[in-house]
Amino acid sequence: MSSASPRGTYQVISQVLRERIAAGDYAAGLPSEAEIGREFGVARTTVRRALRALEEAGAVKSVAGVGRAVAGEADAPPYERIMNDLLGRIRSGELPAGARLPSEAALAETYSVARGTVRRAVRELETSGHVEARHGVGRFVCSAS
Repeated sequence: MSSASPRGTYQVISQVLRERIAAGDYAAGLPSEAEIGREFGVARTTVRRALRALEEAGAVKSVAGVGRAVAGEADAPPYERIMNDLLGRIRSGELPAGARLPSEAALAETYSVARGTVRRAVRELETSGHVEARHGVGRFVCSAS
């Protein structure tokens, strides 16, 4: 059985994580609680306490189904980030009117998310009139309205 961590260990961990966040090391999201625990050699409860301190300071946010991310990046759900990126590509002309969108599987791999997340993003674009689905063919960019 391992010995208890010294008092204040969670503060040391939260400070190290805060410095890494400031350096941009966690743009893709923070490591899991288990990974942080292994790195610092502490129990998960110590890691959770350090992460809670970062959340209370507004440095990180918990994102359902994703984990913890840097606060500024966690504000929008993953489907909204995908939707906004695709909308930007449509508006810039990278995806012109009539262009076929990549498949759900290709988009899921590109954005490192589940297909359901991509499906929701594309459905939002359909609802707003930017994309249309053609049964058995694919999804296409609508002409400017």
